[in-house]
Amino acid sequence: MDPNVHTSSFLERNALGGVCVSLQRTNSSSSSQSGVGRNWPWASGGSSILAEYGTLHLEFMHLSKLSGNPEFAQKVMNIRKVLNRLDKPQGLYPNYLNPNSGQWGQHHVSVGGLGDSFYEYLLKAWLMSDKTDEEGKKMYYDALQAIETNLMRKSSSGLTYIAEWKGGLLEHKMGHLTCFAGGMIALGADGAPGDKTGHQMEQAAEIARTCHESYARTALKLGPEAFRFDGGVEAIATRQNEKYFILRPEVIETYMYMWRFTHDPKYREWGWEAVQALEKHCRLEGGYSGVRDVYASSPNHDDVQQSFYLAETLKYLYLLFSDDDHLPFEHWVFNTEAHPLPVIRKDKTDTPNEVE
Repeated sequence: MDPNVHTSSFLERNALGGVCVSLQRTNSSSSSQSGVGRNWPWASGGSSILAEYGTLHLEFMHLSKLSGNPEFAQKVMNIRKVLNRLDKPQGLYPNYLNPNSGQWGQHHVSVGGLGDSFYEYLLKAWLMSDKTDEEGKKMYYDALQAIETNLMRKSSSGLTYIAEWKGGLLEHKMGHLTCFAGGMIALGADGAPGDKTGHQMEQAAEIARTCHESYARTALKLGPEAFRFDGGVEAIATRQNEKYFILRPEVIETYMYMWRFTHDPKYREWGWEAVQALEKHCRLEGGYSGVRDVYASSPNHDDVQQSFYLAETLKYLYLLFSDDDHLPFEHWVFNTEAHPLPVIRKDKTDTPNEVE
């Protein structure tokens, strides 16, 4: 496949960018009959959300390449300038930014919902630029170091997890959405500064193991929306509103990246466990359904097949069991909805990553 073919770049995204949140990845805003925009309640009083404005970079750079119009690239590079100017608490990026004042909102940091794809796009911007986007590279590895220092913890039994940070206090909860981070860290490990490549691959493998445990410790062998590490509990959802499974892709995504980089057969074995659980508990006459409680002995279906199930979960499963030369990473970068975008090769005469 020619990596320079025209590719559609907005899967499951609204016009304002990538929404990566819980609440089944709904659109980020809606309009009343008067035409006045309003935020959903979780959008924190009109703040812009990190995983929205931070998940435009790949698509807009691709649009500039296809169209020859630099305006798209200029828009996302301006976002970078704003973020670089701001002081980051402990080097972390809070989930909310006030678009009027240009200052952070409440200091809530998550590598899961509301934050996740921002970090992914820093790394993938560097990779899609044929590794010329040095600013994106530095921002990614600096952010990953802050995540390791402030959010990454190990349970008493040795499970590595990424907690959430709220005003300086850790909430020892890891969301299913956060499980993408194992794949992200593996994808970036080869370019890690210093001698950290091996260390980051170990981190990626540990996160993959933790997320597999979140599946293995349920009755249906499907992972909950979030799982906790407190009160003697490890990798288990303790709240009813966190026990559901809506066909999310993030754990499979990490298995796919880990397989590509290690060829350890356990990742395909874990992926096949998920396939069997999906077939047994989620497949219905009209498609595949989420379930309301993964700890129940029999599934209570929610009767919804999420769009990302086709776009991501099944695609990553297909790639997990495909040869490495099928959409190889040296030619393709996946956006946050698993759509492949071609690496933009730089001509020798180009000045890398300059936007007027």
